[in-house]
Amino acid sequence: MGISSIILPSAEDHPVSMGVKAAKKAMKQGGVEPEQIDLILYVGEEYKEYPVWTAATDIQQQLGAVNAWGFDVSMRCGTSVMAMKVAKALMETDERIQTVLLAGGYRNGDLIDFQNPRTRFMYNLAAGGGACILQRGFQENILLETEVVTDGRFSRDVLVTKGGSLDPVPHPGEAMKLDVTDPDGMKQRLEEVSLTNFLQVIRESVKRSGYDPEQLDYLGILHMKRSAHDYVLSQLGLTQEQTIYLHDVGHVGQFDQWISLERAIQQRKVKDGSLVSLVSAGIGYAWAATTIRWGRWS
Repeated sequence: MGISSIILPSAEDHPVSMGVKAAKKAMKQGGVEPEQIDLILYVGEEYKEYPVWTAATDIQQQLGAVNAWGFDVSMRCGTSVMAMKVAKALMETDERIQTVLLAGGYRNGDLIDFQNPRTRFMYNLAAGGGACILQRGFQENILLETEVVTDGRFSRDVLVTKGGSLDPVPHPGEAMKLDVTDPDGMKQRLEEVSLTNFLQVIRESVKRSGYDPEQLDYLGILHMKRSAHDYVLSQLGLTQEQTIYLHDVGHVGQFDQWISLERAIQQRKVKDGSLVSLVSAGIGYAWAATTIRWGRWS
Protein backbone atom coordinates (compact mmCIF):
# COMPACT_ATOMS: atom_id res chain seq x y z
CA MET A 1 0.00 0.00 0.00
CA GLY A 2 2.97 2.35 0.36
CA ILE A 3 2.10 3.52 3.87
CA SER A 4 4.09 3.55 7.09
CA SER A 5 1.22 5.15 9.02
CA ILE A 6 -2.17 6.74 8.40
CA ILE A 7 -3.96 9.59 10.15
CA LEU A 8 -7.12 8.49 11.94
CA PRO A 9 -9.92 10.74 13.28
CA SER A 10 -10.86 11.16 16.91
CA ALA A 11 -14.49 11.04 18.01
CA GLU A 12 -14.68 14.84 17.57
CA ASP A 13 -13.10 14.96 14.11
CA HIS A 14 -16.02 15.07 11.71
CA PRO A 15 -15.81 16.20 8.06
CA VAL A 16 -17.31 19.66 8.44
CA SER A 17 -15.67 20.34 11.80
CA MET A 18 -12.27 19.47 10.30
CA GLY A 19 -13.05 21.70 7.35
CA VAL A 20 -13.85 24.60 9.68
CA LYS A 21 -10.54 24.13 11.50
CA ALA A 22 -8.68 24.15 8.19
CA ALA A 23 -10.62 27.21 7.00
CA LYS A 24 -9.70 29.19 10.12
CA LYS A 25 -6.04 28.30 9.60
CA ALA A 26 -6.15 29.30 5.93
CA MET A 27 -7.90 32.58 6.72
CA LYS A 28 -5.35 33.45 9.37
CA GLN A 29 -2.44 32.67 7.05
CA GLY A 30 -4.03 34.65 4.22
CA GLY A 31 -5.12 37.61 6.32
CA VAL A 32 -8.76 37.15 5.27
CA GLU A 33 -11.61 38.18 7.56
CA PRO A 34 -14.93 36.29 7.53
CA GLU A 35 -16.78 39.33 6.17
CA GLN A 36 -14.52 39.35 3.09
CA ILE A 37 -15.67 35.93 1.90
CA ASP A 38 -18.19 36.08 -0.95
CA LEU A 39 -18.59 32.37 -1.71
CA ILE A 40 -17.98 29.11 0.18
CA LEU A 41 -17.61 25.78 -1.59
CA TYR A 42 -17.75 22.65 0.55
CA VAL A 43 -15.26 20.25 -1.01
CA GLY A 44 -16.20 17.05 0.78
CA GLU A 45 -18.13 13.83 0.45
CA GLU A 46 -21.78 12.96 0.97
CA TYR A 47 -20.54 11.13 4.07
CA LYS A 48 -20.44 13.86 6.71
CA GLU A 49 -22.17 14.81 9.96
CA TYR A 50 -25.64 14.44 8.43
CA PRO A 51 -26.60 12.55 5.25
CA VAL A 52 -28.94 15.14 3.69
CA TRP A 53 -27.43 18.52 4.48
CA THR A 54 -25.76 21.51 2.84
CA ALA A 55 -22.42 21.68 4.60
CA ALA A 56 -21.27 24.94 3.00
CA THR A 57 -23.94 26.95 4.78
CA ASP A 58 -22.95 25.40 8.10
CA ILE A 59 -19.34 26.44 7.48
CA GLN A 60 -20.67 29.92 6.68
CA GLN A 61 -22.45 30.02 10.03
CA GLN A 62 -19.52 28.71 12.05
CA LEU A 63 -17.10 31.20 10.49
CA GLY A 64 -19.45 34.18 10.66
CA ALA A 65 -19.14 34.73 6.90
CA VAL A 66 -22.26 36.89 6.83
CA ASN A 67 -21.70 38.22 3.30
CA ALA A 68 -21.13 34.84 1.66
CA TRP A 69 -23.33 32.29 -0.01
CA GLY A 70 -22.33 28.67 -0.47
CA PHE A 71 -22.98 25.25 -1.91
CA ASP A 72 -21.49 21.75 -1.86
CA VAL A 73 -19.47 20.20 -4.67
CA SER A 74 -18.42 16.58 -4.95
CA MET A 75 -16.40 14.48 -7.38
CA ARG A 76 -14.95 11.99 -4.92
CA CYS A 77 -11.20 12.41 -4.47
CA GLY A 78 -11.08 14.78 -7.43
CA THR A 79 -13.26 17.35 -5.70
CA SER A 80 -10.63 19.89 -4.59
CA VAL A 81 -9.07 20.22 -8.03
CA MET A 82 -12.48 20.38 -9.73
CA ALA A 83 -13.76 22.90 -7.17
CA MET A 84 -10.84 25.23 -7.88
CA LYS A 85 -11.94 25.25 -11.53
CA VAL A 86 -15.54 25.96 -10.50
CA ALA A 87 -14.48 28.78 -8.18
CA LYS A 88 -12.33 30.40 -10.86
CA ALA A 89 -15.13 30.15 -13.43
CA LEU A 90 -17.62 31.76 -11.05
CA MET A 91 -15.23 34.62 -10.33
CA GLU A 92 -14.75 35.15 -14.06
CA THR A 93 -18.49 35.33 -14.72
CA ASP A 94 -19.68 37.23 -11.61
CA GLU A 95 -17.70 40.36 -10.77
CA ARG A 96 -19.24 40.49 -7.31
CA ILE A 97 -17.29 37.38 -6.28
CA GLN A 98 -13.89 38.56 -5.09
CA THR A 99 -12.96 35.96 -2.46
CA VAL A 100 -13.84 32.26 -2.43
CA LEU A 101 -13.22 29.83 0.42
CA LEU A 102 -12.95 26.13 -0.41
CA ALA A 103 -13.07 23.93 2.67
CA GLY A 104 -14.07 20.46 3.80
CA GLY A 105 -13.13 17.29 5.59
CA TYR A 106 -12.77 13.60 4.89
CA ARG A 107 -13.23 10.43 6.94
CA ASN A 108 -14.44 7.87 4.42
CA GLY A 109 -12.28 5.35 6.23
CA ASP A 110 -15.37 4.83 8.40
CA LEU A 111 -16.97 3.21 5.34
CA ILE A 112 -14.27 0.58 4.88
CA ASP A 113 -14.79 -2.98 6.10
CA PHE A 114 -11.29 -4.34 6.60
CA GLN A 115 -12.69 -7.86 6.42
CA ASN A 116 -13.86 -7.21 2.85
CA PRO A 117 -11.01 -7.96 0.42
CA ARG A 118 -12.89 -6.29 -2.44
CA THR A 119 -12.09 -2.91 -0.88
CA ARG A 120 -8.44 -3.60 -0.10
CA PHE A 121 -7.20 -0.88 -2.49
CA MET A 122 -8.89 1.61 -0.11
CA TYR A 123 -7.22 0.35 3.07
CA ASN A 124 -4.99 3.45 2.95
CA LEU A 125 -7.88 5.88 3.59
CA ALA A 126 -6.98 8.46 6.24
CA ALA A 127 -8.79 11.45 7.75
CA GLY A 128 -8.28 15.18 7.68
CA GLY A 129 -9.53 18.56 6.58
CA GLY A 130 -8.35 21.10 4.07
CA ALA A 131 -9.03 24.62 2.90
CA CYS A 132 -7.77 27.16 0.42
CA ILE A 133 -8.70 30.71 -0.52
CA LEU A 134 -8.91 32.09 -4.05
CA GLN A 135 -9.05 35.84 -4.66
CA ARG A 136 -9.71 37.86 -7.79
CA GLY A 137 -6.69 39.90 -8.88
CA PHE A 138 -4.28 38.36 -6.38
CA GLN A 139 -0.76 38.79 -7.76
CA GLU A 140 0.79 35.62 -6.35
CA ASN A 141 0.11 31.88 -6.70
CA ILE A 142 -1.80 32.24 -9.96
CA LEU A 143 -4.34 29.50 -10.68
CA LEU A 144 -4.07 28.70 -14.38
CA GLU A 145 -5.94 26.01 -16.34
CA THR A 146 -7.63 22.80 -15.18
CA GLU A 147 -8.23 19.62 -17.17
CA VAL A 148 -10.82 16.98 -16.19
CA VAL A 149 -11.54 13.53 -17.67
CA THR A 150 -14.37 11.26 -16.53
CA ASP A 151 -15.21 7.71 -17.55
CA GLY A 152 -18.77 6.62 -16.81
CA ARG A 153 -17.96 2.92 -17.24
CA PHE A 154 -16.85 3.02 -13.59
CA SER A 155 -19.87 4.89 -12.23
CA ARG A 156 -21.31 1.89 -10.35
CA ASP A 157 -18.13 0.03 -9.48
CA VAL A 158 -17.56 1.48 -5.98
CA LEU A 159 -20.70 2.18 -3.97
CA VAL A 160 -22.34 2.38 -0.59
CA THR A 161 -25.18 0.14 -1.71
CA LYS A 162 -27.53 0.88 1.21
CA GLY A 163 -29.24 4.12 2.14
CA GLY A 164 -30.29 5.42 -1.28
CA SER A 165 -33.67 5.32 -2.96
CA LEU A 166 -32.99 1.85 -4.41
CA ASP A 167 -32.41 0.35 -0.95
CA PRO A 168 -33.25 3.03 1.62
CA VAL A 169 -32.85 1.26 4.95
CA PRO A 170 -30.02 -1.11 5.90
CA HIS A 171 -31.10 -4.43 7.30
CA PRO A 172 -30.87 -4.82 11.09
CA GLY A 173 -27.25 -5.02 12.18
CA GLU A 174 -26.00 -4.21 8.68
CA ALA A 175 -23.48 -1.37 8.50
CA MET A 176 -23.35 1.10 5.62
CA LYS A 177 -20.01 0.37 3.96
CA LEU A 178 -18.33 0.91 0.63
CA ASP A 179 -18.25 -2.12 -1.62
CA VAL A 180 -16.86 -2.99 -5.05
CA THR A 181 -19.43 -4.62 -7.28
CA ASP A 182 -17.04 -6.11 -9.86
CA PRO A 183 -13.45 -6.01 -8.53
CA ASP A 184 -11.86 -8.07 -11.30
CA GLY A 185 -13.65 -6.22 -14.08
CA MET A 186 -12.89 -2.85 -12.54
CA LYS A 187 -9.23 -3.70 -12.14
CA GLN A 188 -8.96 -4.79 -15.76
CA ARG A 189 -10.74 -1.72 -17.11
CA LEU A 190 -8.90 0.67 -14.80
CA GLU A 191 -5.47 -0.67 -15.72
CA GLU A 192 -6.24 0.16 -19.35
CA VAL A 193 -6.92 3.86 -18.75
CA SER A 194 -5.91 5.10 -15.33
CA LEU A 195 -2.24 6.01 -15.72
CA THR A 196 -2.85 7.23 -19.26
CA ASN A 197 -5.55 9.59 -17.97
CA PHE A 198 -3.32 10.78 -15.13
CA LEU A 199 -0.71 11.83 -17.65
CA GLN A 200 -3.27 13.27 -20.07
CA VAL A 201 -4.85 15.67 -17.56
CA ILE A 202 -1.47 16.85 -16.28
CA ARG A 203 -0.05 17.49 -19.74
CA GLU A 204 -3.21 19.16 -21.06
CA SER A 205 -3.55 21.38 -18.01
CA VAL A 206 0.06 22.52 -18.36
CA LYS A 207 -0.20 23.05 -22.13
CA ARG A 208 -3.44 25.00 -21.86
CA SER A 209 -1.72 27.16 -19.25
CA GLY A 210 0.90 28.13 -21.83
CA TYR A 211 3.76 25.89 -20.74
CA ASP A 212 5.42 22.63 -21.75
CA PRO A 213 5.12 19.66 -19.39
CA GLU A 214 8.94 19.57 -19.28
CA GLN A 215 8.78 22.90 -17.42
CA LEU A 216 6.99 21.40 -14.40
CA ASP A 217 8.84 21.97 -11.13
CA TYR A 218 6.55 20.15 -8.70
CA LEU A 219 3.78 17.54 -8.83
CA GLY A 220 1.26 17.41 -5.98
CA ILE A 221 -0.28 13.98 -6.42
CA LEU A 222 -2.69 11.88 -4.39
CA HIS A 223 -1.40 8.94 -2.38
CA MET A 224 -1.43 5.71 -4.37
CA LYS A 225 0.72 2.60 -4.58
CA ARG A 226 4.38 3.40 -5.01
CA SER A 227 4.83 1.74 -8.39
CA ALA A 228 2.07 3.84 -9.97
CA HIS A 229 3.40 7.00 -8.32
CA ASP A 230 6.90 6.36 -9.65
CA TYR A 231 5.58 5.58 -13.13
CA VAL A 232 3.82 8.94 -13.39
CA LEU A 233 7.00 10.72 -12.29
CA SER A 234 9.14 8.85 -14.80
CA GLN A 235 6.79 9.62 -17.68
CA LEU A 236 6.91 13.32 -16.83
CA GLY A 237 10.67 13.35 -16.38
CA LEU A 238 10.38 14.33 -12.72
CA THR A 239 12.53 13.21 -9.79
CA GLN A 240 11.53 12.20 -6.27
CA GLU A 241 12.69 15.66 -5.14
CA GLN A 242 9.91 17.19 -7.24
CA THR A 243 7.07 15.59 -5.32
CA ILE A 244 6.21 14.26 -1.86
CA TYR A 245 5.01 10.71 -1.27
CA LEU A 246 2.49 10.77 1.58
CA HIS A 247 3.56 7.45 3.12
CA ASP A 248 3.17 8.78 6.67
CA VAL A 249 -0.28 10.28 6.11
CA GLY A 250 -2.21 7.92 3.87
CA HIS A 251 -4.91 8.95 1.42
CA VAL A 252 -6.93 11.89 2.77
CA GLY A 253 -9.32 11.89 -0.16
CA GLN A 254 -9.48 15.17 -2.05
CA PHE A 255 -7.01 16.87 0.28
CA ASP A 256 -3.85 14.98 -0.67
CA GLN A 257 -2.86 17.64 -3.22
CA TRP A 258 -3.21 20.51 -0.74
CA ILE A 259 -1.30 18.55 1.92
CA SER A 260 1.44 17.85 -0.59
CA LEU A 261 1.63 21.50 -1.65
CA GLU A 262 1.70 22.77 1.93
CA ARG A 263 4.54 20.41 2.80
CA ALA A 264 6.39 21.33 -0.39
CA ILE A 265 6.26 25.02 0.51
CA GLN A 266 7.55 24.25 4.01
CA GLN A 267 10.39 22.15 2.57
CA ARG A 268 11.25 24.78 -0.08
CA LYS A 269 10.48 22.39 -2.91
CA VAL A 270 8.05 25.04 -4.16
CA LYS A 271 9.14 28.67 -4.25
CA ASP A 272 8.67 31.87 -6.25
CA GLY A 273 8.31 31.04 -9.93
CA SER A 274 7.72 27.30 -9.51
CA LEU A 275 5.33 25.71 -11.99
CA VAL A 276 3.12 23.34 -10.01
CA SER A 277 0.62 20.68 -11.06
CA LEU A 278 -1.94 19.29 -8.63
CA VAL A 279 -3.43 16.02 -9.87
CA SER A 280 -6.13 13.76 -8.49
CA ALA A 281 -8.34 10.81 -9.31
CA GLY A 282 -11.70 9.90 -7.85
CA ILE A 283 -13.75 6.75 -7.97
CA GLY A 284 -16.58 7.05 -10.40
CA TYR A 285 -14.13 7.57 -12.27
CA ALA A 286 -12.59 11.02 -12.71
CA TRP A 287 -9.09 12.41 -13.24
CA ALA A 288 -8.31 16.10 -12.79
CA ALA A 289 -5.23 18.33 -12.82
CA THR A 290 -4.70 22.04 -12.36
CA THR A 291 -1.63 24.17 -12.96
CA ILE A 292 -0.40 26.93 -10.65
CA ARG A 293 2.41 29.42 -11.12
CA TRP A 294 3.58 29.75 -7.55
CA GLY A 295 4.74 32.86 -5.75
CA ARG A 296 5.60 36.18 -7.32
CA TRP A 297 6.39 36.11 -11.00
CA SER A 298 6.37 38.35 -14.04
